[in-house]
Amino acid sequence: MTERIVLAYSGGLDTSVAIGWIGEATGAEVIAVAVDVGQGGESLETIRQRALGCGAVEAYVADARDEFANEYAMPTLKANALYQGHYPLVSAISRPVIVKHLVKAAREFGATTVAHGCTGKGNDQVRFEVGIQTLGPDLKCIAPVRDLALTRDKAIAFAEEKGLPIETTKKNPYSIDQNVWGRAVETGYLEDIWNAPTKDIYDYTATPEFPPAADEVTITFEAGVPVAIDGVKHTPLQVIQELNRRAGAQGVGRIDVVEDRLVGIKSREIYEAPGAMALITAHKHLEDVTIEREQARFKATVGQRWSELVYDGQWFSPLKRSLDAFIEDTQKYVSGDIRMVLHGGQAIVNGRRSDTSLYDFDLATYDTGDTFDQSQAKGFIELWGMSSKVAAGRDLRVSGQ
Repeated sequence: MTERIVLAYSGGLDTSVAIGWIGEATGAEVIAVAVDVGQGGESLETIRQRALGCGAVEAYVADARDEFANEYAMPTLKANALYQGHYPLVSAISRPVIVKHLVKAAREFGATTVAHGCTGKGNDQVRFEVGIQTLGPDLKCIAPVRDLALTRDKAIAFAEEKGLPIETTKKNPYSIDQNVWGRAVETGYLEDIWNAPTKDIYDYTATPEFPPAADEVTITFEAGVPVAIDGVKHTPLQVIQELNRRAGAQGVGRIDVVEDRLVGIKSREIYEAPGAMALITAHKHLEDVTIEREQARFKATVGQRWSELVYDGQWFSPLKRSLDAFIEDTQKYVSGDIRMVLHGGQAIVNGRRSDTSLYDFDLATYDTGDTFDQSQAKGFIELWGMSSKVAAGRDLRVSGQ
């Protein structure tokens, strides 16, 4: 029986050429797997037909947009996940759902190997292969670009020689990855970290310098999940899409960062995540109202570690699973409305309300009706500062000897 290899397929030049390239290099049959995580562009059927036209024996396509929003973007939101305080894990959270469908297709079609289009320099090779090892430990992994010497110029020559149904026009100078949670742009002109990004880089966001009139939006959350915008019920996918449109029109969510890649190099990245950044801002402000102080402080530490694990391709790891359990427990009372103004590249919260709020007006007010007993403050301060006071006394005693 001929060996079968499942290939993560985008429909672009590199993965289209990889179908025949893998076949010639290994003698195996190739099954192309395309997963829609809200990246837009061509229909799944168009991509499926192209895969078959490029020599795939089967083409597996999956509309995973709701799955991605519900099971990957929402946990990211609950964690307020920003790698290095900047990056909302746009690409990192799409890889595990793609891996899930790659392994499923491998089982369905009897494949022994999974192939992906990553280079040997990036994070995605790790995310794909660690995920595949975890969900399908018996499966082998190959990467045509990394393992089978499939360079860009060879890809163009191969496509032209074989007459493949794919455009081989001059390469876009940038490497772009996108889904409904955001868009990532790197390489080319951006590799000089002194160069400012040019306007042609952006697609999800309008320039914030000359914004339209301010847009006020109210987002309703239930247990940490956004369920409505301006009182209209939405699924998580619809919420992200709507805020991509509205926050994107105001230039919200542009990120320019030099980040630490897992493989040990620093890389300059441009991200656009209008919906994600607006939602994380709103969610964090609602948590400020509904989560107890010590729990909130510890959750910030957990969220940072969660972000690092996911960035590093450990979505399916035991520690990530344990942190998920903690984060989920913190979301029990994160319900209510956040009102925010989207304008000129910013998402600014200006109103909060929640039936599960810990904000007590009578304790917080400085006006008549204040229920806070200020007479207790003096004794509290004495006790709170006692250990530091005793230590300071010792320092004076010892230094005076």
